[in-house]
Amino acid sequence: MGAVNGGDERYFEGCGREGPVRCIFFSEFHPTAGPKITCQVPEDYVSKEVFDAVNVYIIPKPQLQRSILTINTFGYKITGFPVRIDDAKYARNAYYFNLCFVCDAWARTVQYEPVVKKLSEYLLTMEEEGCFLSQVSSETTKHHQLFSILKQILNNLNATGMSTVREGEMTMFLKVVRAATDPPPVMDHHVPIFTTEKGIFQEEQWDLTTQQLLPHVDGFKHIAQIAVDADVENSLVKACIQNLLYYKAVSLLPIFLYSNVYTPTPKVRLLATDAALQEECIKCVSISGQQLPSVQEIFVMYCSMTHGTTLQDLCSRYNPQEHNIDERKLVQFGLLHKLIRRICKYPVYIKSTNHCQPVTSLQHSFTGLLSYDEVCCTRGYSPKTLEEKVESDPSVVVIWK
Repeated sequence: MGAVNGGDERYFEGCGREGPVRCIFFSEFHPTAGPKITCQVPEDYVSKEVFDAVNVYIIPKPQLQRSILTINTFGYKITGFPVRIDDAKYARNAYYFNLCFVCDAWARTVQYEPVVKKLSEYLLTMEEEGCFLSQVSSETTKHHQLFSILKQILNNLNATGMSTVREGEMTMFLKVVRAATDPPPVMDHHVPIFTTEKGIFQEEQWDLTTQQLLPHVDGFKHIAQIAVDADVENSLVKACIQNLLYYKAVSLLPIFLYSNVYTPTPKVRLLATDAALQEECIKCVSISGQQLPSVQEIFVMYCSMTHGTTLQDLCSRYNPQEHNIDERKLVQFGLLHKLIRRICKYPVYIKSTNHCQPVTSLQHSFTGLLSYDEVCCTRGYSPKTLEEKVESDPSVVVIWK
């Protein structure tokens, strides 16, 4: 399938990217002229030739009435909700109309479908109460009213994703709700951290269990620790954090330890060129109440992270506190913005040469699929205790990745 949007290969049908609403048009079935566009914003965005080629889907057969229909053709993706009103006062005893959103052919539009349906039902009510729609094509005043409504909706949805429409005594609230993908499973060793200011959340927004957990989400406590400190069942903590993940209120980080090893990613170069990222980073990693550190000092610490060098080694070498850098926040920021990544240790049990020695349950868990963090949380070991057990067992090797 060829790319669109000026040849940019990122944009193609099915790419999953969202785009703006390019046009909103109102169409109807005229008793003598047949299907036509009565009003559209901006004017003449969809030509008569294009509409004539697809009008059988805009004003469809009765079987398709009151259904969301989406057509992808001629570089447009048109989404509508055709409506038929049966009444003897209309010519042919029925009135047909469709309110459609037009987007780029490559754009994801499922998030607009509820808005199209709600707006169509709003116009249906206006027609049933005052014959508003059936007079649009014949009355200039009605046409101007509808044009103004559609223009307001188009501008508001593209700007903020919301619009409030008031016409006479009727008020309608429209909002584009984007369906998020299912969040990843939450494990005992995951560390939740707020990605937005915790203060913006009001208590009534969350259930009682979530309210009980919020004070313990600090970016350093893992799930198992939060469950203990908040006195909440572990499974409930995971469910609450997964809900917060869905709404993008939190992200998950690995456990922070000074014995951890990190390495920079290709994205770390952005810190050298992106002024906004530099400013955000300096504010986030600085020690509260102290003079702000320089971006050069921060950049050097990130670039010095490498295989075989623990965070403790880096702190001994650079003494970040002297430069007003909080190394804990430095790691948090780097992980959140993918400037660095954690290199984890995975113990692997290799069959012992001593066949008489039984395999312990701990050795059974050393499959190479569970990291030190996971083993520690499931077994209740401290990292130091697990390290001692691994080092003392010749049948266990460690993979770093």
